[in-house]
Amino acid sequence: MSQVEESIEVSVPVRTAYDQWTQFETFPKFMDGVERIEQRTHTLTHWVTKIGGVEREFDAEITEQIPDRKVAWVTVGGETDQSGLVTFQPIDPSHTQVTLKMDFDPEGLAESVGDKLGFVDRQVKGDLKRFKHFIEDRGSATGAWRGEV
Repeated sequence: MSQVEESIEVSVPVRTAYDQWTQFETFPKFMDGVERIEQRTHTLTHWVTKIGGVEREFDAEITEQIPDRKVAWVTVGGETDQSGLVTFQPIDPSHTQVTLKMDFDPEGLAESVGDKLGFVDRQVKGDLKRFKHFIEDRGSATGAWRGEV
């Protein structure tokens, strides 16, 4: 199992950053390699990704969600073994630290080599930078789900 952890400061209030993160179907706008996400229930999403020419489909279940604090998930079924946690920490009323932690199991030689060369770390860092630009450029979330899991 491999791990990655990256953080970024975004210039929006914690509620805005959190609310945007709950809009999973917008992830393809800032996550490289994410082709599509379907929100099937409040706790189940279906992902279609294409990274390095490899296309995968899998489901992810939200295991914990606390408004303005965190969202945790784990993949279920499918061929991808991954879990993660994103946390939101207010820095001041208009700035938030977003931290993404992921545990994943690289599959096959190409993914194992890519992991050792830091591909996943760079991917996560780039995704967080694109999230920062996306939410700061908008200034508000595209929607929100304030439920707790």
